[in-house]
Amino acid sequence: MVDHHHHQTSSSHVQKSQKKNYFNSVLVSIKGPFRVTTTTLLSLLLPLSFLLLARLSSARFLLSLASFPSPEPSTFFSIFLCTNPALLYSLVSAVSISALVHNLTGNKLTLLSPTSEHYHNLRRPRLFASWISLCTLQVCVGLGIEGTVALGTDYSFSSSSLNGADKRTLFSRVIFFLGLHETMLHWSSLVVRPVVNDTILGVVSSTEKWIQRGAMAGGFASLWYWRLRDEVESLVVVAEAKGEMSMAVGLGDFAGWWLYYLMVTVGMVRVVKALMWVGMSLFCCRRPMRLILDDDDHEDKV
Repeated sequence: MVDHHHHQTSSSHVQKSQKKNYFNSVLVSIKGPFRVTTTTLLSLLLPLSFLLLARLSSARFLLSLASFPSPEPSTFFSIFLCTNPALLYSLVSAVSISALVHNLTGNKLTLLSPTSEHYHNLRRPRLFASWISLCTLQVCVGLGIEGTVALGTDYSFSSSSLNGADKRTLFSRVIFFLGLHETMLHWSSLVVRPVVNDTILGVVSSTEKWIQRGAMAGGFASLWYWRLRDEVESLVVVAEAKGEMSMAVGLGDFAGWWLYYLMVTVGMVRVVKALMWVGMSLFCCRRPMRLILDDDDHEDKV
């Protein structure tokens, strides 16, 4: 009787362990795709913030033109236009400057290095700062995009539709595209990944990292083709158009113009570093071959 009871107890333990292993395997199989999807969507908040800033700049410009038949914004969107841009400009500018410093020096713009003895003490406050930055940008972008959609205005205009000549060349657009993509990757590694890894525990494999990069690149390219390529130039076009029309250029217009060329600078730095890497690779590959040929010639002479 005792043996029978012991056998039932052991079988129940085996069943529980099998169920636990099954659920663990299911969680592991779901965790990877969920982390990739979450990281990609949260990383796209940065290019979406540039889209929102371009729309805000266009909305202020179009509403300032008395001859333009534009609808009046709602009370909520009017408050949003007055209060949100300063916070959004500050947050996006901080991330963009950090990305530029990272590309110039190769180091992230952080107060302490991971080898510092105070790094582990400040890890939790830095994680809280990442949470606050991510939530702030998500709320600003979500409410702002919804407000611009409710306004019902077409924001896809360029310098050619304002002054008859398109000053943005294909080269500058490509450089801006590269700079914004590089800044998005920096935003992802600086803010998004610490938050996601803190929420979804587990070690990220190298394969998953490459999948994340591919998913972010695909999402960014789709967003660029869908909206960004037609609207983001408003950041620089509006400021230049106001200057040519002798209109007052506001602080927000100047900040948008500055952010646009900051992205161009980040893209140029990335291109120069890539060209230097290619040149150094070719130089380092040719130099050993030349030394080998010189040694062979010397041996033949001997």
